[in-house]
Amino acid sequence: MAGNLELLGSVLASAKDEGRAALVGYLPAGFPTVDGGVDAMTAMIEGGCDIVEVGLPHSDPVLDGPVIQTADDIALRGGVRIRDVIRTVGEVHARTGAPILCMTYWNPVDRYGVERFAADLAEVGGAGCILPDLPVEESEIWRKAAEQHGLATVFVVAPSSRDERLAKITAAGSGFVYAASLMGVTGTRESVGQEARALVERTRATTSLPVCVGLGVSNAAQATEVAAFADGVIVGSAFVKRLLDAEGDGEAGLAGLRELAGELAEGVRAAR
Repeated sequence: MAGNLELLGSVLASAKDEGRAALVGYLPAGFPTVDGGVDAMTAMIEGGCDIVEVGLPHSDPVLDGPVIQTADDIALRGGVRIRDVIRTVGEVHARTGAPILCMTYWNPVDRYGVERFAADLAEVGGAGCILPDLPVEESEIWRKAAEQHGLATVFVVAPSSRDERLAKITAAGSGFVYAASLMGVTGTRESVGQEARALVERTRATTSLPVCVGLGVSNAAQATEVAAFADGVIVGSAFVKRLLDAEGDGEAGLAGLRELAGELAEGVRAAR
């Protein structure tokens, strides 16, 4: 079975045709439990997310701030494994029909087996991988496996990336480009800032791929701000915080996720 790179492309294109940015939500797999995570991500899509990123929990996440680290810790203590992450991708896609990506650091993929990881992710209908710490120069082994299995390879660019570097990264990627709005770790911010807009403009100058912005967006007003210049708005910590704030009340957590997704979905449409 081929992965869902084409579905990812069509969903991003449909949002553009509607004159809006796509809304991309993130949660780590296994949080609060594996099955609870599947329910949570399904609720996010029901609430208005177009695409979901399933995080592969990591004990030493270089990009993730304290909120996502807390969720990762809960998932890891619950015994989550790579097979659970892949199952999560498959079940959320099966329930919703939405494109579902895996966001992971490189080491777990390397240890699991690059070809095996790509094949297993494609088998369950995954749309691709976001690999924040994989240097483009060392990515050929993954890109070949991803291409063979119909998966997107999404690279992360940052405000510090020079134009020449941006061109190299975007030429190697597929699906979309993940533009980190600021230098630092994930987390909600008071302002997403002008750095993100400038980075999107510089990235667009190198590629026809959609450019989606993440790191710092937590509410509808910020979603509107970013949606005015980006092809997609990525929200992670704010969704994680809604679940943490529910303190184990499953129904309240799911309701909170649907509510936030709805507000953000209105936000990305308000930028039109």
